[in-house]
Amino acid sequence: MPILDRIREPGDVKSLNIQELKLLAEELRQCLIDTVTVTGGHLASNLGVVELTLALFYVFEPPYDKFIWDVGHQAYIHKILTGRKDQIKTIRSYEGISGFPNRDESSYDVFNTGHASTSISAGLGIARARDISNEKYNVVSIIGDGAMTGGMVFEALNDLGASKTRMIIVLNDNNMSISPNVGGLNRHLSKVRLSKRYASFKFKTLKIINQIPLIGKFLVKTFNRVRDNLKFALINGKMFEQFGLKYIGPIDGHNIDNLIEFLQHVKESDEPVLIHVVTQKGKGLPCAEKNPVEYHGINSIHNNSNGHSFSKALGKTLTKLAEENNFVAAITAAMAEGTGLEIFKKEHPDRFFDVAICEGHAVTMAAGLAASGLKPYVVIYSTFLQRSFDQVLHDVCLMKLPVTFCIDRAGIVGADGVTHQGIYDLSYMSVMPDMTITSPKDIKELEMLLKWSLDFKTPLAIRYPKDSVLETDIHTPIQYGKWELLKSSDSDIFIVAAGGSMLKLGLEVAEILKSQNINLNIINARFIKPLDYEFLNKLLDKSYIITMEDNILHGGLGASIAEYLVSKSKKCKIKHYAMPEKVSILGTIEEVYTALGFTAEKISKEIADFLIK
Repeated sequence: MPILDRIREPGDVKSLNIQELKLLAEELRQCLIDTVTVTGGHLASNLGVVELTLALFYVFEPPYDKFIWDVGHQAYIHKILTGRKDQIKTIRSYEGISGFPNRDESSYDVFNTGHASTSISAGLGIARARDISNEKYNVVSIIGDGAMTGGMVFEALNDLGASKTRMIIVLNDNNMSISPNVGGLNRHLSKVRLSKRYASFKFKTLKIINQIPLIGKFLVKTFNRVRDNLKFALINGKMFEQFGLKYIGPIDGHNIDNLIEFLQHVKESDEPVLIHVVTQKGKGLPCAEKNPVEYHGINSIHNNSNGHSFSKALGKTLTKLAEENNFVAAITAAMAEGTGLEIFKKEHPDRFFDVAICEGHAVTMAAGLAASGLKPYVVIYSTFLQRSFDQVLHDVCLMKLPVTFCIDRAGIVGADGVTHQGIYDLSYMSVMPDMTITSPKDIKELEMLLKWSLDFKTPLAIRYPKDSVLETDIHTPIQYGKWELLKSSDSDIFIVAAGGSMLKLGLEVAEILKSQNINLNIINARFIKPLDYEFLNKLLDKSYIITMEDNILHGGLGASIAEYLVSKSKKCKIKHYAMPEKVSILGTIEEVYTALGFTAEKISKEIADFLIK
C-alpha cells in the first residue's frame, strides 16, 4: 500500500519513521508530476520543497502552528497533506481548488498569498496577535530567495529584529524566482550556500560540547565567539544577524533527517530565527532540474492558446525599436521570459534591466532614466504593477515623465485565480494625472502603438492580455484619443469595447442580433484615457451605448463614458458589461467568462431586452 494513501491529515506524517518519510517524498513527487502535467500549474517550485514541507509537518502542529507560504505557488504539498489529496487533481481547474493558499478553502491556509514578499510582514502580525492573546503557537513564514529581494521584506526584517518577536523564517534558497535571481542579495546567498557542511558541523558539535559536565556551557560560549568571527570572515553570514535575527544555515533542503533536527531546534527558540535551507528547483524531474524557468509554471494539457502571443510580439517589436533607437530601454521585475523580453535581453543587454521582484523600484528607476533623456518601457503583469501605485503617481505622473507601461496579463487570467486577475489596472491607472491609457485589439495594433509611443512625451500605459484572440484586417492609423469603427450600420446602437477579447465578444453579439434584424455599430475604444470626446459629443439623446471591458466598472471605460455623458447632459441609454469587483472563479479564461455570463448568447438576449425597454 503506498504510504501516501495512509495520509489523511497532517498528524499522519508524525507516525512515519525517517525511511518512510523518504519514500513518501518520492511518492509525493510522482503525484505532483502526474497531476500538474495534466492540470498545469507550478511544477518546479513544488518539486523543490517536498522534503522541507514534510519536515515542517513532522515537527510542527498545524493548524495550531501557523504556516505562511510566501507567494504560495509552492504550497501544493501543503495542500495534499492537509486533507486535499483527493482534490489535488482539480487544482487550478474550474470548481477545483486554488493553486495558492486560500483561507476560504481550508483552516490550514492561514493567510491568502499570491504576490511575493508578504509572508514575513503577515507572520509578524500573526505572531504579535498571538502574544497579545497570550497564546503559545509557532509562526513560520516560508519565503523563497527570489521574494527576499522585495523591499517589503527588509521593512519587515527591520521591525522584527527590533521587536525580537518570536517567529521563524524559513528561507527556501533555490537561486530562482521565475527568471534566475539577480542582484547583490543573490550574490551574498551564493557565497553562503557554499557552507552547508559548516552549518551541519556547528550544530552537531555544539550539542556534544554542551553535554560536557561543568565546562560545557563555557566552551559553547567560547565556540560561538570563535564561530562568529570565522563565519564573518569566510562567508559574511552576519547580514540577517545584523537585523537582529538568529541565523542558522545553510542546510541541505533535501536531507530530511537534518531538516527535522534543525527545525526541532529552532522550534524551541524564544527569539526570531531565520533558517536558511538550500533546495533544488525541479528536484526529482531531470528536465525540470535542467530547465527550472521552463518548468516553473506549465500549461494544462487542455490549454487552448492559439499561439498568437501579445507578450512575444511585445518583445520582438521592442527589440526592433531598440535597434533603431539607442534611447529605448526595457525594464522588468523578474519576468523576462513571461513578458517576452528575453529577446531584448539577448540583443540589448546594456539597455535591459531586470530589477528582481521589486516593482516599485522598477518604476522609480524608469523615472530616473526618463528624466535623463531615455525612453524606458516598464513591462510588468497587471496584477504586479498595482504594487507600485505610489511610484507611478509620485515619481512618473507628477513629473509628466515619458515612461511607457506595458501592462501584460490584463483582464481575466484564468487558473491563477483571485490574486492574479488583471481587472483593476484601468481603475488605478485612470486616476493618475497626465496618464494616457490604451488597449490594442490585436497584435498588429500593439505593434502600431509601440511605434507611435516612441515620440510620446508623457506617461503612457498599453494594456493587453497574454494572447490575442481577435483577427481583423482593419487597422487605421493611431491618432491620439481617437477610437476606431470596426463595424458600421445606420443604427444609433453602439457597442464600445476595450481590448480584443471584448471586441471579439461584441462582434459575435452583433452577428446574433443581426439575425434578429437588429444592427449595431462596433467601436474599438483603443484609447481609454482620454476618451474619444469628439465621438461622444456627436451622440444623440436617442442613442444606445453598450460598454464592454475586462476591468471592474468603477474607474473603468464604462464608468468614464457614463460620467462624461452626464456632464454633457446627454440622455443616451447606457448598459455596462464589466468584471465584478472580485473574481475568485478558477478555470480557463473561457470557463471564467462563461461563469460570469460573458457569452454572446446571453449578452445578445440581454441587449435585445434592453433595446425594447
